[in-house]
Amino acid sequence: MSNHERGAELIRLTAVDFGYTGTPILTGVDLALHANDFVGVVGPSGSGKTTLLRLLLGTVRPDHGTITRRPRVAVGYVPQLETVNWNFPVTVAECVLMARKQRGLPWPSRADRADIADVLDRLGIGHLARRQIRELSGGQQQRMFIARALLRRPRLLLMDEPTSGVDVNSRHDMLHLLSQLNAEGVAILITTHDLNGVASHLPRLVAVHRRIVAEGPPREVMTSAVLEATFGAPMEILEHLGMPVVLDTRRPHMSIAERRAS
Repeated sequence: MSNHERGAELIRLTAVDFGYTGTPILTGVDLALHANDFVGVVGPSGSGKTTLLRLLLGTVRPDHGTITRRPRVAVGYVPQLETVNWNFPVTVAECVLMARKQRGLPWPSRADRADIADVLDRLGIGHLARRQIRELSGGQQQRMFIARALLRRPRLLLMDEPTSGVDVNSRHDMLHLLSQLNAEGVAILITTHDLNGVASHLPRLVAVHRRIVAEGPPREVMTSAVLEATFGAPMEILEHLGMPVVLDTRRPHMSIAERRAS
Protein backbone atom coordinates (compact mmCIF):
# COMPACT_ATOMS: atom_id res chain seq x y z
CA MET A 1 0.00 0.00 0.00
CA SER A 2 1.42 3.40 -0.98
CA ASN A 3 1.65 6.28 1.50
CA HIS A 4 -1.12 8.02 -0.46
CA GLU A 5 -3.44 5.04 0.02
CA ARG A 6 -2.46 4.87 3.69
CA GLY A 7 -3.69 8.42 4.24
CA ALA A 8 -2.13 11.37 6.03
CA GLU A 9 0.93 10.74 8.16
CA LEU A 10 0.10 10.88 11.90
CA ILE A 11 3.41 10.10 13.63
CA ARG A 12 6.96 9.51 12.39
CA LEU A 13 9.96 8.19 14.30
CA THR A 14 13.31 8.96 12.67
CA ALA A 15 16.58 7.33 13.81
CA VAL A 16 15.18 6.95 17.34
CA ASP A 17 17.32 5.45 20.11
CA PHE A 18 15.97 4.80 23.61
CA GLY A 19 17.14 3.03 26.73
CA TYR A 20 16.51 2.80 30.47
CA THR A 21 19.37 3.75 32.85
CA GLY A 22 21.95 3.41 30.13
CA THR A 23 20.69 0.07 28.80
CA PRO A 24 19.67 0.39 25.12
CA ILE A 25 16.20 -0.91 24.34
CA LEU A 26 15.60 0.40 20.83
CA THR A 27 18.15 1.67 18.32
CA GLY A 28 17.86 3.37 14.95
CA VAL A 29 14.07 3.09 14.72
CA ASP A 30 12.45 4.55 11.61
CA LEU A 31 8.67 4.13 11.58
CA ALA A 32 5.73 6.10 10.21
CA LEU A 33 2.05 5.61 11.00
CA HIS A 34 -0.65 6.87 8.65
CA ALA A 35 -4.37 7.52 8.96
CA ASN A 36 -5.52 4.25 7.39
CA ASP A 37 -2.95 1.94 8.98
CA PHE A 38 -3.73 -1.32 10.79
CA VAL A 39 -0.36 -2.53 12.02
CA GLY A 40 0.85 -5.42 14.15
CA VAL A 41 4.17 -5.24 16.00
CA VAL A 42 5.72 -8.67 16.62
CA GLY A 43 8.76 -9.68 18.62
CA PRO A 44 9.82 -11.67 21.68
CA SER A 45 9.49 -10.50 25.28
CA GLY A 46 12.00 -7.76 26.00
CA SER A 47 12.38 -6.84 22.33
CA GLY A 48 11.11 -3.27 22.82
CA LYS A 49 7.47 -3.58 21.70
CA THR A 50 5.96 -1.88 24.77
CA THR A 51 8.71 0.74 24.76
CA LEU A 52 7.80 1.52 21.15
CA LEU A 53 4.21 2.15 22.27
CA ARG A 54 5.44 4.49 25.00
CA LEU A 55 7.46 6.47 22.48
CA LEU A 56 4.42 6.75 20.20
CA LEU A 57 2.27 7.83 23.17
CA GLY A 58 4.83 10.41 24.22
CA THR A 59 5.18 9.08 27.77
CA VAL A 60 8.93 8.69 27.18
CA ARG A 61 11.25 10.72 24.99
CA PRO A 62 13.97 9.37 22.71
CA ASP A 63 17.61 9.60 23.73
CA HIS A 64 18.48 10.35 20.11
CA GLY A 65 16.47 10.92 16.97
CA THR A 66 13.18 12.72 16.43
CA ILE A 67 9.46 12.06 16.74
CA THR A 68 7.12 14.27 14.72
CA ARG A 69 3.35 14.28 15.22
CA ARG A 70 0.50 15.68 13.20
CA PRO A 71 -0.97 18.59 15.21
CA ARG A 72 -3.95 17.80 17.45
CA VAL A 73 -3.96 14.07 16.74
CA ALA A 74 -5.73 12.32 19.63
CA VAL A 75 -4.20 8.97 20.60
CA GLY A 76 -6.00 6.24 22.56
CA TYR A 77 -4.20 3.54 24.53
CA VAL A 78 -5.31 0.08 25.70
CA PRO A 79 -2.91 -1.54 28.20
CA GLN A 80 -2.18 -5.21 28.77
CA LEU A 81 -4.92 -6.74 30.92
CA GLU A 82 -2.28 -8.23 33.20
CA THR A 83 -1.20 -4.74 34.29
CA VAL A 84 -4.65 -3.72 35.58
CA ASN A 85 -5.77 -3.93 39.23
CA TRP A 86 -9.08 -5.70 38.70
CA ASN A 87 -9.97 -5.45 42.41
CA PHE A 88 -10.27 -1.68 42.18
CA PRO A 89 -13.91 -0.90 43.18
CA VAL A 90 -15.18 0.73 40.02
CA THR A 91 -17.94 -0.05 37.53
CA VAL A 92 -17.51 -0.36 33.78
CA ALA A 93 -19.08 3.05 33.17
CA GLU A 94 -16.90 4.68 35.83
CA CYS A 95 -13.77 3.13 34.35
CA VAL A 96 -14.64 4.41 30.87
CA LEU A 97 -15.38 7.88 32.29
CA MET A 98 -11.77 8.10 33.51
CA ALA A 99 -10.78 8.87 29.92
CA ARG A 100 -12.51 12.24 30.15
CA LYS A 101 -10.64 15.18 31.57
CA GLN A 102 -12.57 16.21 34.64
CA ARG A 103 -13.90 19.74 34.84
CA GLY A 104 -13.84 19.95 38.61
CA LEU A 105 -17.20 18.19 38.96
CA PRO A 106 -17.47 15.01 41.06
CA TRP A 107 -20.09 13.55 38.71
CA PRO A 108 -20.41 13.07 34.93
CA SER A 109 -22.38 15.55 32.90
CA ARG A 110 -25.43 14.54 30.87
CA ALA A 111 -23.25 14.66 27.74
CA ASP A 112 -20.67 12.40 29.42
CA ARG A 113 -23.34 9.84 30.33
CA ALA A 114 -24.72 9.88 26.79
CA ASP A 115 -21.26 9.44 25.26
CA ILE A 116 -20.44 6.55 27.61
CA ALA A 117 -23.73 4.82 26.83
CA ASP A 118 -23.14 5.26 23.09
CA VAL A 119 -19.61 3.85 23.09
CA LEU A 120 -20.52 0.90 25.35
CA ASP A 121 -23.51 0.07 23.15
CA ARG A 122 -21.33 0.32 20.07
CA LEU A 123 -18.96 -2.28 21.53
CA GLY A 124 -21.80 -4.55 22.62
CA ILE A 125 -21.34 -4.13 26.38
CA GLY A 126 -23.93 -1.46 27.18
CA HIS A 127 -25.71 -3.93 29.46
CA LEU A 128 -22.55 -4.16 31.60
CA ALA A 129 -22.30 -0.44 32.43
CA ARG A 130 -23.03 -0.94 36.15
CA ARG A 131 -21.08 -4.19 36.47
CA GLN A 132 -17.92 -4.19 38.62
CA ILE A 133 -14.87 -4.54 36.38
CA ARG A 134 -13.64 -7.66 38.25
CA GLU A 135 -16.79 -9.49 37.14
CA LEU A 136 -16.00 -9.21 33.41
CA SER A 137 -14.62 -11.90 31.14
CA GLY A 138 -11.32 -11.31 29.34
CA GLY A 139 -13.05 -10.29 26.11
CA GLN A 140 -15.38 -7.92 27.98
CA GLN A 141 -12.42 -6.37 29.80
CA GLN A 142 -10.73 -5.62 26.49
CA ARG A 143 -13.90 -4.07 25.07
CA MET A 144 -14.21 -1.87 28.17
CA PHE A 145 -10.70 -0.50 27.69
CA ILE A 146 -11.30 0.02 23.99
CA ALA A 147 -14.45 1.96 24.96
CA ARG A 148 -12.40 4.07 27.33
CA ALA A 149 -9.86 4.81 24.59
CA LEU A 150 -12.60 5.61 22.04
CA LEU A 151 -14.22 8.10 24.39
CA ARG A 152 -11.34 10.42 23.48
CA ARG A 153 -12.28 10.08 19.79
CA PRO A 154 -8.75 9.09 18.77
CA ARG A 155 -7.30 9.13 15.28
CA LEU A 156 -4.78 6.50 16.43
CA LEU A 157 -5.42 3.57 18.77
CA LEU A 158 -2.43 1.82 20.39
CA MET A 159 -3.02 -1.59 22.01
CA ASP A 160 -0.58 -3.72 24.00
CA GLU A 161 -1.25 -7.46 23.48
CA PRO A 162 -5.05 -7.04 23.06
CA THR A 163 -5.71 -10.76 22.52
CA SER A 164 -3.52 -12.06 25.34
CA GLY A 165 -5.46 -14.22 27.80
CA VAL A 166 -8.66 -14.41 25.72
CA ASP A 167 -10.12 -17.52 24.08
CA VAL A 168 -10.20 -18.18 20.33
CA ASN A 169 -13.74 -16.83 19.87
CA SER A 170 -12.94 -13.63 21.76
CA ARG A 171 -9.77 -13.22 19.71
CA HIS A 172 -11.76 -13.55 16.48
CA ASP A 173 -14.37 -11.06 17.72
CA MET A 174 -11.60 -8.64 18.74
CA LEU A 175 -9.97 -8.73 15.31
CA HIS A 176 -13.36 -8.20 13.65
CA LEU A 177 -14.09 -5.22 15.93
CA LEU A 178 -10.68 -3.65 15.27
CA SER A 179 -11.14 -4.11 11.52
CA GLN A 180 -14.47 -2.27 11.76
CA LEU A 181 -12.90 0.60 13.72
CA ASN A 182 -10.08 0.82 11.18
CA ALA A 183 -12.60 0.93 8.31
CA GLU A 184 -14.32 3.82 10.12
CA GLY A 185 -11.11 5.86 10.10
CA VAL A 186 -9.20 4.89 13.25
CA ALA A 187 -5.56 3.98 12.65
CA ILE A 188 -4.60 1.00 14.82
CA LEU A 189 -1.29 -0.41 16.03
CA ILE A 190 -1.21 -3.50 18.24
CA THR A 191 1.61 -5.53 19.74
CA THR A 192 1.19 -9.28 19.64
CA HIS A 193 3.13 -12.48 20.24
CA ASP A 194 0.47 -14.53 18.42
CA LEU A 195 1.94 -15.00 14.95
CA ASN A 196 -0.66 -17.37 13.53
CA GLY A 197 -3.83 -16.29 15.32
CA VAL A 198 -3.35 -12.53 14.99
CA ALA A 199 -0.29 -11.31 13.06
CA SER A 200 -0.93 -13.29 9.88
CA HIS A 201 -4.41 -11.72 9.60
CA LEU A 202 -3.24 -8.08 9.72
CA PRO A 203 -2.57 -5.90 6.67
CA ARG A 204 0.88 -4.76 7.82
CA LEU A 205 3.49 -6.06 10.27
CA VAL A 206 6.57 -4.62 11.95
CA ALA A 207 9.10 -7.11 13.34
CA VAL A 208 11.04 -5.68 16.29
CA HIS A 209 14.07 -6.89 18.19
CA ARG A 210 15.71 -3.77 19.59
CA ARG A 211 15.48 -2.42 16.05
CA ILE A 212 13.07 -2.66 13.13
CA VAL A 213 14.03 -6.00 11.60
CA ALA A 214 11.43 -5.87 8.82
CA GLU A 215 8.24 -4.05 7.87
CA GLY A 216 5.52 -4.82 5.34
CA PRO A 217 2.63 -7.22 4.62
CA PRO A 218 2.66 -10.62 6.41
CA ARG A 219 4.05 -12.42 3.34
CA GLU A 220 7.15 -10.21 3.46
CA VAL A 221 7.66 -10.18 7.23
CA MET A 222 6.68 -13.72 8.18
CA THR A 223 9.62 -15.40 6.49
CA SER A 224 12.11 -17.83 8.02
CA ALA A 225 14.98 -15.31 7.77
CA VAL A 226 13.04 -12.42 9.33
CA LEU A 227 11.54 -14.47 12.15
CA GLU A 228 14.87 -16.05 13.05
CA ALA A 229 16.46 -12.58 13.19
CA THR A 230 13.55 -11.39 15.34
CA PHE A 231 13.04 -14.34 17.70
CA GLY A 232 16.55 -15.80 17.65
CA ALA A 233 15.45 -19.28 16.59
CA PRO A 234 14.68 -21.07 13.31
CA MET A 235 11.02 -21.23 12.30
CA GLU A 236 9.49 -22.97 9.33
CA ILE A 237 6.88 -21.13 7.27
CA LEU A 238 4.08 -22.88 5.43
CA GLU A 239 1.18 -21.44 3.46
CA HIS A 240 -2.43 -22.30 4.28
CA LEU A 241 -5.43 -20.74 2.54
CA GLY A 242 -3.19 -18.03 1.16
CA MET A 243 -1.74 -17.02 4.55
CA PRO A 244 1.66 -17.77 6.11
CA VAL A 245 1.66 -20.26 9.00
CA VAL A 246 4.60 -20.41 11.40
CA LEU A 247 5.93 -23.72 12.71
CA ASP A 248 8.31 -23.44 15.67
CA THR A 249 11.01 -25.99 14.83
CA ARG A 250 12.94 -25.59 18.08
CA ARG A 251 13.58 -28.72 20.12
CA PRO A 252 12.86 -28.37 23.87
CA HIS A 253 15.66 -27.78 26.39
CA MET A 254 18.13 -26.51 23.78
CA SER A 255 19.86 -23.16 23.96
CA ILE A 256 19.72 -20.83 20.96
CA ALA A 257 23.39 -21.56 20.21
CA GLU A 258 22.71 -25.29 20.32
CA ARG A 259 19.68 -24.92 18.05
CA ARG A 260 21.70 -22.94 15.50
CA ALA A 261 24.52 -25.48 15.64
CA SER A 262 22.21 -28.47 15.23
